Order: sequence, then structure tokens, then C-alpha cells
Amino acid sequence: MVKRLAQKHHGIACEENYHDSLLAGLRKDEFPCLTYTRDLQDWRDFIRRSPEEYEAWIDGCTRGCTMFELQILEIADRDHVVILLADPEVSVNRFFDRPDREKQFLYQLLMSEDDPEERWKRRFRS
Repeated sequence: MVKRLAQKHHGIACEENYHDSLLAGLRKDEFPCLTYTRDLQDWRDFIRRSPEEYEAWIDGCTRGCTMFELQILEIADRDHVVILLADPEVSVNRFFDRPDREKQFLYQLLMSEDDPEERWKRRFRS
């Protein structure tokens, strides 16, 4: 839906992980969380982080993405901004139900670990 709206109204579709197209130009010292996966040597390190490390990374990514989003809003005509959000509960509980390559790669990696269900539960503990 986002892609179609952007095409129809000559807009920018900022889908999930849209900032990935900007990764090559980001400095690691300025955006350590956003460049974490760019510079990752072994994706198993990504899924083996503690819940606290994961939470800190998510918070850092949120701050970095917010900077990009504010830049986009500064250049956008305020009458031409549409924001669609998924219910956070759906985003977490149905994370791997999406068919995109990245989600399925992480799912397979996670399932190859010892006790993958427990690892997933710990990641999203309250």
C-alpha cells in the first residue's frame, strides 16, 4: 500500500528498513546501531545477544532512524505526508510471518540454534 500511494502521489516510500539504502554513507562512530548489521561478520552474533544488548540496539536504531525521518519531514510538503503504522503487538507476534528475505534468513538462523523457542521468548520478555 505504501509503495502504491508513493507512486500515485509522487512520494517517497519509507518502508521497513528504508534506511538500509543509506547505510553505505553512514559513519560508524555517528550511527553505531544503524551500521551494526552493515559491519557484522557473523549473523549468529546478531541473534545471540542478550535481551539487554538487543534492547539497547533497538533504542539506538530508533534514535538514528528518527534523525532521518525528521530530515524527510523537513523537505516534505506538510500536506503530502502519510504515515501508516502497524500495531506493535502484530509486529512482534507475527514478525516471521512476513515473506521478505531478511525475516526468513533470521528465522532459519534462529531455528538452527539450541533451544530457539526460548531464545525468541527471552528477546521479547516484558
